[in-house]
Amino acid sequence: MFPRHQIPNAVTIGRIALIPPIVWMLALEYYVVAVVLLTIAGLSDALDGWLVRRYGWHTRLGAWLDPAADKLLMLGVYVAVTLSGLLPLWLLVLVVGRDVWLTVGSALYRVFVGPLAIRPLLISKVNTFLQITLVLVAIVKVGLLALDPIWVQLLVIVVAFTTVASGLAYTVQWGFYAWRHLHGHTNPAGTSGRTP
Repeated sequence: MFPRHQIPNAVTIGRIALIPPIVWMLALEYYVVAVVLLTIAGLSDALDGWLVRRYGWHTRLGAWLDPAADKLLMLGVYVAVTLSGLLPLWLLVLVVGRDVWLTVGSALYRVFVGPLAIRPLLISKVNTFLQITLVLVAIVKVGLLALDPIWVQLLVIVVAFTTVASGLAYTVQWGFYAWRHLHGHTNPAGTSGRTP
């Protein structure tokens, strides 16, 4: 019998399995199908989170798998919409660069300082929400509704700002943690396997 505490992880794996068809539909400009699949992926993200909170089905695998699935989905979608010409290349570079910067930074922190609990900051949550909103608006503008391009342009600027701001916020926070550690204070970072 399948262990019930692994159900959220199964849902997350299902979300990962949706990434290739979502990217493929975007590449073929089947935007209605892509939006439907993105909606399913978003609902699955909400579902696995609710299951973990409701039933306490926390696992070490889930702590790594869930944020990894979100990052892979976001990366795949942003690459697809950028190659389709819906978003500028510099924004993709900024979004990917921020994730690479934080991944490398957290790894270096663990090597040279110690364990690090990465608790999502408010600016990071806002950034993720706006990144998803931008993709959906860009798709809707081209494939579904005749929206004024100004909305996409404004969202691009806002997403660029929140992407940089969230990267700087984590950098400053981890720098403060490292300073406290090097000066003999208790490390407030704790332990965690999640990435922002």
